[in-house]
Amino acid sequence: MWLEVTPLDAIELRSVSRSFDINGARLVALDALDMRVAEREIVAIVGPNGCGKSTLLRVASGLLPPDRGTVLAYDSTVAGVDPRVGLVFQEPRLLPWRDVLANVAFPLELAGVPRAEREERAREVLALAGLDDFATAMPDQLSGGMAQRAALARALAPRPDVLLLDEPFSALDALTRERLDAELLALWSQTGTTIALVTHSISEAVFLSDRVLVMSQRPGHIVEEVPVEAARPRQMSGGDAATFSAAADRVRAILAQSDAGDDQEQAA
Repeated sequence: MWLEVTPLDAIELRSVSRSFDINGARLVALDALDMRVAEREIVAIVGPNGCGKSTLLRVASGLLPPDRGTVLAYDSTVAGVDPRVGLVFQEPRLLPWRDVLANVAFPLELAGVPRAEREERAREVLALAGLDDFATAMPDQLSGGMAQRAALARALAPRPDVLLLDEPFSALDALTRERLDAELLALWSQTGTTIALVTHSISEAVFLSDRVLVMSQRPGHIVEEVPVEAARPRQMSGGDAATFSAAADRVRAILAQSDAGDDQEQAA
């Protein structure tokens, strides 16, 4: 008799709320938000502008403390910046005075990893990211796509269990973005890192993820999840296209319902 094994939750948010003081007024970004991401899963998060998606990732990473609720990584509390959780921002944020290798090794340097070991690990992730020939290049010598791959490599260098991506490819042209989406899946298949990413692109969300989580208008919470039942490895075209199209249509319908509900509340 085979026992069904329930996957571990790599990251979990329980009833998380977060607000900000804006010119003396309280702005509630997240309200009683619950979210789970299983080990080795890829989850995409979509929602209206200003609904708290980026705030969600910063709270999940430990950069921002929640006002209320709990953030867990593998059933232990995340309190402050956590080495188990890596975060990649929308901009690469590479240090302009360091070459690519030194940029990628920087978090290991901060963690006190000896120089020989951190450079070896930096070279390993640069090879994974397809940048091993650019270790001595300076950031201003990289294209936008290469700079973002360097930022991904930097986040992977400490070998995090969870990688959080905040619209990492949104500033790139469509062709480069599609290529990097495919490269991200290749990186995931090699590292096994759990991934949660925020994106405004519904097509990107359904292509990359196992589930798409749809957020409400601010204050943000998860209103529904849409499974993407396509096998891996995936192709944008061919047999997977119908699955992606159906999932994308469902996401759009949920977002439209959320917008309609918000308009009705404002009218009332």
